[in-house]
Amino acid sequence: MKLLSQKYFPKQKYSKAVVGFGPRDTHFVLEFTCIHGVEKYEIGTAFGHIGIATQDIYAMVENIRAKGGVITREPGTVTGLPVIYSYGLDPDGYTYELVQSPPTPEPISHIMLHVADLDHAIKFYEKALGMNLLFRYDSPQEKYTIGMVAYGSNLTQTTAVELKYNYNVTEYTRGNGYTELAIGTDNVYKSAAAVKLVAKELGGQIILPPGPIPQINTKITSFVDPEGFKTDLVDNKDYLKEVQKKE
Repeated sequence: MKLLSQKYFPKQKYSKAVVGFGPRDTHFVLEFTCIHGVEKYEIGTAFGHIGIATQDIYAMVENIRAKGGVITREPGTVTGLPVIYSYGLDPDGYTYELVQSPPTPEPISHIMLHVADLDHAIKFYEKALGMNLLFRYDSPQEKYTIGMVAYGSNLTQTTAVELKYNYNVTEYTRGNGYTELAIGTDNVYKSAAAVKLVAKELGGQIILPPGPIPQINTKITSFVDPEGFKTDLVDNKDYLKEVQKKE
């Protein structure tokens, strides 16, 4: 990844940085926020991991080790899946998954979130956000089921949300380490109306009505899904203007 932007806000006592594998206007990116004076965050158990696609997982694992990184699971497969994957921990304790993959325009392949009701969660992401269920896998031996939802039809060409249900686990700790997922939309008002309608049926709620944010003037709306995860919907044109201004 590359550092795409970094800003300090001394009056507000925080700093933030954006990293990614390509420009922010065409790639999924990660935003890190550091609140000055806070030495540790509680990640909790609800947030799972960030997935990174690579064409050579073995070389990447060795590169991570050579630079002092921590690998918690050696590259290998799981019964029933033809995918080679590995796990590691970053310096702040966040888990990342490395996945062997063909060439892709989106190396940040997915984020994983734990859910208590998988069918309910999948339905919400399909109906409220227009995502498609691209893959579902059940592992009775390891006692979990996953559903991969995303835009498009090819998991290797997009960033997905992996929803994971662990058998008989009905509650997860939220923590304060993971904040939100941000998704672009052509119309935040219509998107907010769609989410509000689906939330009446499936749960969740709008926590920030659609409209421009003071100072930056970017139109945003925010909601929490039935599992309590926050998502921001950001106006595509406004976001592009904001990115171009900063760059």
